[in-house]
Amino acid sequence: MAARRISSLISASLLLSTGRNPSRGRSIYRFSTATVAEELITPPVQISYTQHLINGQFVDAASGKTFPAYDPRTGEVIAHVAEGDAEDINRAVAAARKAFDEGPWPKMIPYERSRILLRFADLVDKHNDELAALETWNNGKPYQQSAKSEVPMLSRLFRYYAGWADKIHGLTVPADGNYHVQTLHEPIGVAGQIIPWNFPLILFAWKVGPALACGNTVVLKSAEQTPLTALYAAKLFLEAGLPPGVLNVVSGYGPTAGTALASHMDVDKLAFTGSTETGKIVLELAAKSNLKPVTLELGGKSPFIVCEDADIDKAVELAHFALFFNQGQCCCAGSRTYVHERVYDEFLEKAKARAMRRVVGDPFKKGVEQGPQIDSEQFQKVLRYIKSGIEGNATLECGGERFGSKGYFIQPTVFSNVQDNMPIAQDEIFGPVQSILKFKEVDEVIRRANTTRYGLAAGVFTKNIDTANTVSRGLRAGTVWVNCFDVFDAAIPFGGYKMSGIGREKGIYSLNNYLQVKAVVTPLNNPAWL
Repeated sequence: MAARRISSLISASLLLSTGRNPSRGRSIYRFSTATVAEELITPPVQISYTQHLINGQFVDAASGKTFPAYDPRTGEVIAHVAEGDAEDINRAVAAARKAFDEGPWPKMIPYERSRILLRFADLVDKHNDELAALETWNNGKPYQQSAKSEVPMLSRLFRYYAGWADKIHGLTVPADGNYHVQTLHEPIGVAGQIIPWNFPLILFAWKVGPALACGNTVVLKSAEQTPLTALYAAKLFLEAGLPPGVLNVVSGYGPTAGTALASHMDVDKLAFTGSTETGKIVLELAAKSNLKPVTLELGGKSPFIVCEDADIDKAVELAHFALFFNQGQCCCAGSRTYVHERVYDEFLEKAKARAMRRVVGDPFKKGVEQGPQIDSEQFQKVLRYIKSGIEGNATLECGGERFGSKGYFIQPTVFSNVQDNMPIAQDEIFGPVQSILKFKEVDEVIRRANTTRYGLAAGVFTKNIDTANTVSRGLRAGTVWVNCFDVFDAAIPFGGYKMSGIGREKGIYSLNNYLQVKAVVTPLNNPAWL
């Protein structure tokens, strides 16, 4: 997130060695594993919160079960976390329901709700380093990214929503006849929320912030891969004075805890971020239960379009950032790099050189740009896609293999001569794999960019304002970045077209997800005016 801050962290270089790909008769550049071989830094934080937060108390799972949380740098277990199932979801929903129906939160003066959100943001600032260390330890993203961008963004988002808490209001509506008509914007009730593992803290804010600002109560299920920071943040909310039951956090697996939350008859609204395939299941479960409204922020395969008039050096750096940021584990990653045929060769050589300079290693070390993938499953998935690209006759320009011998590190990988029908150009890889495609005409690239089931985001790099306007309006995507990428201001709405989701996160639009609109009509006798 916050492209302008993160891009400043990119630096240093890798030792390179050269191997030859006999099947293609060309040099394929490999990467030194020296960085990975060095001793890993011990994270400067203790893991203190591993239980569910239900009704203002940290409690064990009803079953007594736990599940392991891992360090993706090594694959080793770093904590055992309470494993929630249907009974834990029932307890959490009951607490949230009571807090909504009987508790102070929805009845609280909006300004008081705002003050609690602001106190939480202050505590986030105070505990920035601990939150960042936990995020990096459990997720694998660079510590500098966590500490300098993502935790500050968590604070910023809650300050933004704190500002909305006392500014939510309805309208008076003119009607035919002698009637006074007003609309009320009311909290929807108990919000069930399911967040993913790639940006645990940021997505915590995207979900919890607007729900609480609107006066709702929340049951949040964290991703089983990254449960630690949501629990730490929940502890800070208690310290900020949030009443018991307003925010409940349950750790657990999707098929058990996630299914129970999506199916629960006493949950009034559901919000999910994750894969498109899982999003379909969530939507079906919500419909089959109590037809609760659902917002979905799902997968993407975002085009990054480099026009012939682009500043190539800037375009290369931006395209590199758009794809490799967060180990490529970003739903809006610019994973289809379309380059005009007149500048294709120059762009390719510079993109390959930039990928080979990317610093991979222990994410706690200063200067490291890329840490490990989240877990073994994602690691193997990315390697399978790389294999499919090679077998499909795309040209492997660099990378393509494991980095080091421990943990889930993958070499920054660049493919050229990629065709639109290849899996690496169609599927969401969620890894450090850049696919570079060639185009000739603007109309052609718009058509090709839109030929996908996704429509989450896109980027266009050009000096021509007419081209920028034509492409940005022609692309069927929820966000189009022009000469920038991954700019995530708190006020900018984010969400997708087509199978990339339903609804919008962030900004004023996100409030609509957590409000009901009620029309109140009252007769007027002898009104002075209508």
